[in-house]
Amino acid sequence: MRIARYTTGDDPVYGLVDGDGTKIAEVSGDPLYQRIELTGRTTTVEEVRLLAPVIPRSKIIGIGRNYADHAAEMGNEVPAEPMMFLVPNTAVVGPGDPVVIPPITKEVSFEGELAVIIGRMCKDIEPEEVKKVIFGYTIANDVTARDLQRGDGQWARAKGLDTFCPLGPWIETDLDPQSVDIVTTLDGEVAQDGHSSDMVHGVAELVSYASKAFTLLPGDVILTGTPAGVGRVVAGQRVEVEIAQIGTLSNPFVAAED
Repeated sequence: MRIARYTTGDDPVYGLVDGDGTKIAEVSGDPLYQRIELTGRTTTVEEVRLLAPVIPRSKIIGIGRNYADHAAEMGNEVPAEPMMFLVPNTAVVGPGDPVVIPPITKEVSFEGELAVIIGRMCKDIEPEEVKKVIFGYTIANDVTARDLQRGDGQWARAKGLDTFCPLGPWIETDLDPQSVDIVTTLDGEVAQDGHSSDMVHGVAELVSYASKAFTLLPGDVILTGTPAGVGRVVAGQRVEVEIAQIGTLSNPFVAAED
């Protein structure tokens, strides 16, 4: 099942997206927190503005260096345990929204990723229990200010700038997270072509590990890491991240206005 969050000019609503990704059947309520029912209203994807499928009320947990080939291209060792960092919810934007490059950074990179959406509150769960607490999956671009990342020594600014966490286009609830290709293009040219089976730590391990540190709440997002091929992006360019079983997340990059 694919669940989209969108607007037709009024308040955001949720809907079920059909198999070919062209039509949306509106539902009442927030599927993360309450039972949903079809309202009887339908529309097409082209007629609406898709929004980020979730705005985490609590947290976004990023995972660094979770693909060995990406760690190698950055000159880093693969950590023995998942390397976690937090991203503020103010970094989230939706499909088609611009990623705004502020003047405090001069070196911005794209990172296409599979993102996990938590559906139930949990703490200290084991990997074999993880499937019960996952609501679904979406696509993320873990945009990174490399110069800030190097200079700061920690990643709060580098990963957490406003608009630096595009999510979308919707949530897919039925997915094998270790069996997807992740393809990122920059202005139509393939930059990343990885597979989730190459994760150092799989999704079940990541969610379990995160739950040992934090209570996970409905709507929390876990970014699972990026494969090799990350590269610089500048204002005027467009980055698209495709996971065929979900869809395509497309965002233009723009310079901040003076």
